[in-house]
Amino acid sequence: MAATVTQARHAQIDRLLSIMTRLRDPQTGCEWDREQTFATIAPYTIEEAYEVAEAIAHDDLASLRDELGDLLLQVVFHARMAEELGHFAFADVAAAISNKLEARHPHIFGDDTSGDAQTERWEQLKAKERAAKGATSAIDGVAVSLPALMRAEKLQKRAARVGFDWPDPSGAAAKVHEEMAELAEAADAEKLEEAGDLLFAAVNLVRLNGIAPEDALRAANAKFERRFRGMEALAKRDEVEFAGLPLERQEAYWQAVKALEKLGK
Repeated sequence: MAATVTQARHAQIDRLLSIMTRLRDPQTGCEWDREQTFATIAPYTIEEAYEVAEAIAHDDLASLRDELGDLLLQVVFHARMAEELGHFAFADVAAAISNKLEARHPHIFGDDTSGDAQTERWEQLKAKERAAKGATSAIDGVAVSLPALMRAEKLQKRAARVGFDWPDPSGAAAKVHEEMAELAEAADAEKLEEAGDLLFAAVNLVRLNGIAPEDALRAANAKFERRFRGMEALAKRDEVEFAGLPLERQEAYWQAVKALEKLGK
């Protein structure tokens, strides 16, 4: 029975790879698929990863299945283009991640059976991998293409591993206030830089409070969206055009929505 299930899974992977090969066929393939390159497909890859995260956030497992399929297609697409250029194929991608997982889990696949300090060992192994690729800095390898908020957090975490970090959140909080003052006093030509410093400092403060900044901002976005829609709904109930109201009236609706949330309505 287990062998039959495994064969069925392999058959679906082979089917997907075959479909992509056919779509990319120079003579009989799809014109759009044939025209794509790594660069043109990359934005779709990023978009699909976010759609996976959105399905998870909504606890929508049916959508998660579909979105994971879309994300897998991106891997297959990139691997097929690389194979056409003679660099690597899908099997090489699977082998590379399998090798990495086994190397990073010596307590499971190797002779180290202690299981102690797993996180520390993981980071040491990743550092060795980066060094093998020519890394010379503790912050090498933090992808430039990451969303800026996420990249700021990763840069700070890398710096923290070599001791460059506030000992507690109070130092980071003071830095936020300092950056707020500098932004307020900055000339127009300096505002972009000072605004960036303020955001970077805020990421540091949130991180030192044990919260992932990306998660925090995503939650704040969702709360703002929920409350804003609530204000519009209250205005519609009162038969007034929300967009035409003075700020004081809009703020009153905002407070009303917050009060309704506290009441659980």
